[in-house]
Amino acid sequence: MADTVQPLEEAPGRLVPVSMRRHAPRVRPMRLVLYGILILGAVVAIVPFFWMVSTSLMTLGETINRQWLPKKPQFDNYVEAWTEAKFAKYFVNSVIITLTTLAGLLTTSILAGYAFARIRFWGREAIFAILLSTMMIPDSVTMIPNFLIIRGNIVPLPGGSWLNSLPGLTVPFMANAFSIFLLRQFFAQIPWELWDAARMDGAGHLRFLIRIVLPISKAPVLTVLIFGFIGAWNAFLWPLLITTRDTWRPLMVGLWSFVTEAGPETHLQMAGAVITIFPVLILYFLTQRQFTEGIATSGLKG
Repeated sequence: MADTVQPLEEAPGRLVPVSMRRHAPRVRPMRLVLYGILILGAVVAIVPFFWMVSTSLMTLGETINRQWLPKKPQFDNYVEAWTEAKFAKYFVNSVIITLTTLAGLLTTSILAGYAFARIRFWGREAIFAILLSTMMIPDSVTMIPNFLIIRGNIVPLPGGSWLNSLPGLTVPFMANAFSIFLLRQFFAQIPWELWDAARMDGAGHLRFLIRIVLPISKAPVLTVLIFGFIGAWNAFLWPLLITTRDTWRPLMVGLWSFVTEAGPETHLQMAGAVITIFPVLILYFLTQRQFTEGIATSGLKG
């Protein structure tokens, strides 16, 4: 059978087959619709944040006139909000509360996740199922029982009531079912050959966890760290419920008090809001790649 002869097309200085002709990229209507929906969603998500930052740089008159951009950025608004709202004290409280909560959360999540993934014990699957079921319970349902426990009405606590104290703000959040689940999923994917090799070298579970498992689990551990940081830093209702003094009140409660006291000074309220979320934004931008990798590598299979 004779070979098919392709027609030739004249090109500057030479002849090329028609099949090699470069076609202009086709624009698919569905893709245009998809891009339009994504752009619209991005605009809807960005507009409130943009308005908050823009308003924080305006004068009081510009906010009353509902302008979108300040004629001259007023960076002094941040200094005034920081001073009037006593954010320095609340900021230090939030840092201490967040670091203490994260230390407890990482300890319990890593140990529990490793136990559910690598240690076989009686009732493991049933306990893990009960643990997962707690993720379905709304926080508002457990708030009153937790409050009674913290106040010492149900279980006697060391030192009496934990109201207006650091343990009361941190201990209830040092264990989290989602964090345990996330780490357990990643630890379960680690090959058992590594454990066999470690056992031949005389390692136990704790040494295997510290020397082998944790160094290759930086991404999911960092994901738990970021989720825990966001939850602890943004906590509002629980600190407002169990604190009656400023001694241990965090930044979110301080912002709420400042918004109430500032009244119509919207530009100062927004400056306080920007100050409050700034650490969370910095943490996310610094760890964005590891955060995405941690979610992707942890998997969702049981």
